[in-house]
Amino acid sequence: MGQYLIRESTKDDAGFIEQRIVEYNESNVPFELTVPFSKINKHVRDEDGNIIAGINCVYYSWRCLYIDALWVRDDLRKNGLGSKLLLEIENTAREYGIHLIHLDTFDFQAKDFYVKHGYEIHGVLDDCPLSHQRFYLQKRID
Repeated sequence: MGQYLIRESTKDDAGFIEQRIVEYNESNVPFELTVPFSKINKHVRDEDGNIIAGINCVYYSWRCLYIDALWVRDDLRKNGLGSKLLLEIENTAREYGIHLIHLDTFDFQAKDFYVKHGYEIHGVLDDCPLSHQRFYLQKRID
């Protein structure tokens, strides 16, 4: 075996690697979408134009949606904004023919919120961060 050098990747190097894994994945399970990844993001503004809540998602390859972030300003939590955003995303998912939504959240974040909305825990990572848990949740969409 020859000599190999491990180096820090540039943005182009990382893009090359991502493209290779995308090609490998598609060769094993063909993509259902012409664009492998697309963003679906929504937000709420107050009367002054300030963003007070938002949800960022990635719609990808096999008609799945990953919720990357759902945030509501601290003083407006428990007023239904998060639920409205989540319902909006679920309705959008149905329009796009998405069959699965998944996400991860920490024990100090919103696990109970998602469970209340029908998301099921399918995995737990302990000590991530130390002395905490990271929960992986999913919901099948009709």
